[in-house]
Amino acid sequence: MREFKLAVIPGDGIGKEVVPAGQRVLDTAAAVHGGFRFNYEVLPWSCEYYLKHGRMMPEDGLAVLRDYDAIFLGAVGYPGVPDHISLWGLLLPIRRSFQQYINLRPVHLLPGVKTPLAGRTRADIDFLVVRENNEGEYSNMGGRMFPGTPEEVVVQNAVFTRRGVERVIRYAFELAVKTGKKRVTSATKSNGISYTMPFWDEIFAAIAREYPQIEADQFHIDALCARFVTNPGQFGVVVGSNLFGDILTDLGAAIAGSIGIAPSANLNPEGAYPSMFEPVHGSAPDIAGKGIANPLGQIWCGAMMLEHLGFPEVGDLVMEAVKTALRAGISTPDLGGKADTREVAETVCGNIRKIAAAT
Repeated sequence: MREFKLAVIPGDGIGKEVVPAGQRVLDTAAAVHGGFRFNYEVLPWSCEYYLKHGRMMPEDGLAVLRDYDAIFLGAVGYPGVPDHISLWGLLLPIRRSFQQYINLRPVHLLPGVKTPLAGRTRADIDFLVVRENNEGEYSNMGGRMFPGTPEEVVVQNAVFTRRGVERVIRYAFELAVKTGKKRVTSATKSNGISYTMPFWDEIFAAIAREYPQIEADQFHIDALCARFVTNPGQFGVVVGSNLFGDILTDLGAAIAGSIGIAPSANLNPEGAYPSMFEPVHGSAPDIAGKGIANPLGQIWCGAMMLEHLGFPEVGDLVMEAVKTALRAGISTPDLGGKADTREVAETVCGNIRKIAAAT
């Protein structure tokens, strides 16, 4: 039996509620399969940890995480701790130090979930967004001069490397081949950003020629956002820079019905470092502790992690169990249901056992 060592970081707010729910589902899936199991170590790194220690994680935090097979994270951020501290103190160091240069987010309308787009069905909202996760517009280069004076100057540099752009675009095309998607769409803004975006476009065009079986197109980011709303069914795989991918994935979660159920995977595709799986939703302090947080985003992250670890069929089983629960109307209040966090998780666990027994 294979044993996977997972670093579990519940983080803040509802992360402390949805992560245990996700773990219960993972353990149920492992028990049904019988060929692997999970060994968890829960790490208390969070904004609460910061307020006690002045750091989001210990000085050797990255060294601690290095030996795990994957990282299962809930949510980070809480009132009283500025967002730039929680982000730059935990998430970004993990993503960059472990070369998690792919941020993968599926945009998929689940059964029983309503999209705000009139007349759209599940067939219309089913694509993947690949976001460059290590450089681009979120590069930590720049500075401020003469702060607080009329002469103040602020510079923020966007950094695009050939290696970084090539690997994320190539990953998008390989993902299209793997999943049977027929089109890869690039997000750009080369009509207004005169250096980095033409560079991105050139590399996209060069790599697209290596995949003649895949249709390739590109849209300026503003027009692409509009297309997400007016014609989401035209997309297969969408690839974008760090900033553009960030914008598109939140919009994608919105058209798929709720940011509360959207998952994401921060991947090091080569497996040289652990990858990290976290739902898109935040810590939601307004509902934290009430037991009504939606665990489906965290559970979906678990399904993506199962695929990453080499068990895609078990990830599919988890998602079928999620869909079965939603078809039966078992959902939390954010989706119009009456179930609490535990009830949703237990229903998914029960469905996993039933589906597995019937196959």
